[in-house]
Amino acid sequence: MNERAQAPKLIKGATGDWEVVIGMEIHAQVNSRAKLFSGASTAFGGEPNSHVSLVDAAMPGMLPVINEECVAQAVRTGLGLKAQINLRSVFDRKNYFYPDLPQGYQISQYKNPIVGEGEVAVDVTPTEQIRVGVERLHLEQDAGKSLHDQSPTMSFVDLNRSGVALMEIVSRPDMRSADEAKAYVSKLRTILRYIGSCDGDMEKGNLRADVNVSVRRPGAPLGTRCEIKNVNSIRFIGQAIEVEARRQIDIIEDGGTIDQETRLFDSVRGETRSMRSKEEAHDYRYFPDPDLLPLEFEQAYVDALARDLPELPDAKKARFMRDYGLPAYDAGVLVADRETADWFEAVVAHGGVRRDAKAVANWVMGDVAAYANSVGKAVYETHLTPAQIAGLVDLIGENAISGKIAKDVLALLISEEKTADPRALVDARGLRQVTDTGAIAAAVEAVVAANPEKAEQARAKPTMLGWFVGQVMKQTGGKANPQSVNDLLKARLGI
Repeated sequence: MNERAQAPKLIKGATGDWEVVIGMEIHAQVNSRAKLFSGASTAFGGEPNSHVSLVDAAMPGMLPVINEECVAQAVRTGLGLKAQINLRSVFDRKNYFYPDLPQGYQISQYKNPIVGEGEVAVDVTPTEQIRVGVERLHLEQDAGKSLHDQSPTMSFVDLNRSGVALMEIVSRPDMRSADEAKAYVSKLRTILRYIGSCDGDMEKGNLRADVNVSVRRPGAPLGTRCEIKNVNSIRFIGQAIEVEARRQIDIIEDGGTIDQETRLFDSVRGETRSMRSKEEAHDYRYFPDPDLLPLEFEQAYVDALARDLPELPDAKKARFMRDYGLPAYDAGVLVADRETADWFEAVVAHGGVRRDAKAVANWVMGDVAAYANSVGKAVYETHLTPAQIAGLVDLIGENAISGKIAKDVLALLISEEKTADPRALVDARGLRQVTDTGAIAAAVEAVVAANPEKAEQARAKPTMLGWFVGQVMKQTGGKANPQSVNDLLKARLGI
């Protein structure tokens, strides 16, 4: 475990401070059309048992055959995690009984995984970054699903998920708070989506977490951990950690001890419940699967996959900061989603013109994102186009419209004029900014003349200037250049 330089994040207990220690096992469903060892479909939402081959159902005499695309996706992910790629790995049988596990064992990897040690850089806050070690990534097959709500007297088994390829990504116990754990899962999901090896859809169960939590006194040895199984949202991961850490602290402070066990998180009651005592590796009686040869490939295969990787989030963030001059926070927000980052760049470079990237970022992260959130979509999924936002930024840059008018134009693009060109819309609606100083000066004179007492007060108290600015803007229909209004008012009032 990596000891970190920053001050420890502690939880107050009745008898003193405690430190929570968190490690995770993330199960990510591999993006592939077929399962890990059969040609059956991995499509979500099919009729129960409609995507099941004889291999998945463990019919006698059926032999698994490795899906090369699943291997390639695991290698790509390992490269994205800056991890060691093992040119030789072994599939093992992990023996346990479950009604939805037809073989009576799971084909997984144990001592010789396809990917070894790696690391993920995680931005917890705009000013705090941690590094979470990855212990291993291995391939394994998913189990089916037991259905208990279809009949009052029977349970049913759906094997559509049986044999679907999973990547289990095991972290080191390097996280020290719920916020760190949530940030880690978010970053890991971003990396997987950039690579295309997993869609990260937690609602469908395509990404789920087993969260290992223990507590200790600051500087003490690691405590006994409990594993919270199958947490399927980032928000619930944070809640489960906080609840479980508090439960363990209360038990120890009351003189009890923590039993190593597997628990479930109940999001409705806000508690974790015991599921079973925690199994150790020997309980599963791992041994190499006799139906599968060791998985071997050449370094050239890894190198070819590495050459085809997209620009990954950390590299893209560094480029946005370097080439566009964006602050770290803005760059981090924009690259958290690959399509949003591409959409931002399309705005910056629309029409072959390089725009002020900071101004574009402000629009994409601000008003455009607010609208997208209000309709439950990502920025790039709305009807707004990079050309429209580029047009708005250009009009502001030319002093053709003010920032306030730009917001009004955006509102029109969102509601009434969804396909309009902003420049044509501004001209059609007469929204161009008044930059004629003579016209603005006349408006200033009229407002000052109509409010002589306030003018005297403003000379004594310059903060009242804002009131006059508002009155002039109202008189000009909001179209006067705000800077010109300020300058002319100061000159007229002698401020």
